[in-house]
Amino acid sequence: MRDSQSIANRVIAYVDGFNLYFGLKESGWRRYYWLDIHALVANILPPGSSLLDVKYFTARVDAPEGKRVRQNTYLEALQAATACKTVFGKYQPELTHCSHCGGETRIPKEKMTDVNIAVEMMADAFDDRFDTAMLVSGDSDLTPPVRHIRHRFPGKRVVVAFPPKRHSIELERASSGSFVIARSRLRDSQLPDAIAKPDGYILRRPERWR
Repeated sequence: MRDSQSIANRVIAYVDGFNLYFGLKESGWRRYYWLDIHALVANILPPGSSLLDVKYFTARVDAPEGKRVRQNTYLEALQAATACKTVFGKYQPELTHCSHCGGETRIPKEKMTDVNIAVEMMADAFDDRFDTAMLVSGDSDLTPPVRHIRHRFPGKRVVVAFPPKRHSIELERASSGSFVIARSRLRDSQLPDAIAKPDGYILRRPERWR
């Protein structure tokens, strides 16, 4: 059994990459896209916490080409410079009907992120890997796993860190506590402009993100 007096509050963070990205985009904060996810979580941890893991959930985009290249550069930078673990979902084309012209088109939709987050949170709770789960998201679809973890494990906490422009009353009520990530935390959690990969290749912050 753990000695609760000698071991700090164990925290695992679960970061909803697209929810965070679109919150930054809607805020007009492109300059913060080059975000060190691990540093951000460390900067918003409560005092007396021990950060055990940071899991970043996203999916690779296929187009347009410029966006694909920028995302790949960013994901490689996270891997090279941080201890963040990336969990991938996928994009799946969905048939959409135009109400004006009657035409049909396939639009890629991001899938699996909320399911992946729920599965990882539940598995870590059952394996007793954390005392506090920090969820970085404003997606109300994540309310059921948050509520279930708190019901099944009364001694564990689930704290929600809302990205800018992202909020859910349901998620807030289901959580042990919540707050909005401050702009200053985003500003102070940026990756270096240039990052060297193990093979010596230099990854650079995209010009559009400056």
